[in-house]
Amino acid sequence: MSPSAPADRPRRPLGSQGPLVAAVGYGAMSFADFYGPATEEGSHAILRECLDLGVDHLDTSNVYGMGRSETWLGAFLAANPGARDTFVIATKGGITRDADGNRCFDNSAEHLEASLDASLQRLGSDCVDLYYVHRREADRPIEEVTEALAALVAKGKTKSIGFSEIAPSSLRRAAAIHPIAAVQSEYSLQTRAPELGLVQECERQGTALVAFSPVGRGLLTDRPPSVEKASGLDFLKVNPRFMPPNLEANLKASEPLRTLAKEMGTSAAALANAWLLAKSPCVIPIPGTRHVAHLRECADAMGLGLTEGDVARIEAALPVGWAHGDRYTAGQWVGPERYC
Repeated sequence: MSPSAPADRPRRPLGSQGPLVAAVGYGAMSFADFYGPATEEGSHAILRECLDLGVDHLDTSNVYGMGRSETWLGAFLAANPGARDTFVIATKGGITRDADGNRCFDNSAEHLEASLDASLQRLGSDCVDLYYVHRREADRPIEEVTEALAALVAKGKTKSIGFSEIAPSSLRRAAAIHPIAAVQSEYSLQTRAPELGLVQECERQGTALVAFSPVGRGLLTDRPPSVEKASGLDFLKVNPRFMPPNLEANLKASEPLRTLAKEMGTSAAALANAWLLAKSPCVIPIPGTRHVAHLRECADAMGLGLTEGDVARIEAALPVGWAHGDRYTAGQWVGPERYC
């Protein structure tokens, strides 16, 4: 298999009323030391490569590096006139800290607007293309939150709205108030819960399903994290799938994907992203990386054009339920809505 040229990149709608974006986007959480030390220079190299590859959908948040991801993206836009017209930028709000410094969620209209105003300042822009509620505040009706987001559209501060990690039933309730351009959820060959209702509801609503961690936090690549590397990263060292003995079991269990990728003449990362693209026309993966070579591998997915037979071979290599360990710890599960 040989990937297509950037000019031939397949495009997908970011919501029924949104722009067409490259079928694979980029998640800028990697600018925030989440998977290892990041630099502004290295992050700007990634953004230049995104331009070269035709990867135009960028996803960030006000809490990635406590604003650093947005700041570095804003600096790149300021130094590269015209880049803002090329990139479709999404950011998020709704996660904050209480008086004791503990993480909590605030979906009030006042908080969401203040957070967006601060994000726009860091980005050096007067409007974003998509603004998400990063985590839903459980006790606040989603209809009220959607109305608050719709008000930000009316004010011209965002062109569209979305939610991260919500249930299909919540999407239906929100979409009854205002079009929801995107729902962001973890979705990959190792995290397939979205197939139990969320993919289907996004298709019904004309909502993009923006899939984060499409290569399973590195497990679905040719260079998966070692036990030593995982133990040195704050998130992975306590995540069930990356703790011994689960990590050793997952490294062995995911090896068939790497073998299959070699047989098909591509990388495991490209194959994992291409599998997502083949699952539904509403799915848009947003891999994150600090390495240009890995970004290229992920972008290669757009040129693979998997057949039904290819998808069947991939799913035979990594059948549903192959991963050892839960997706999150009890603490990491606070915020995402469970629906199955």
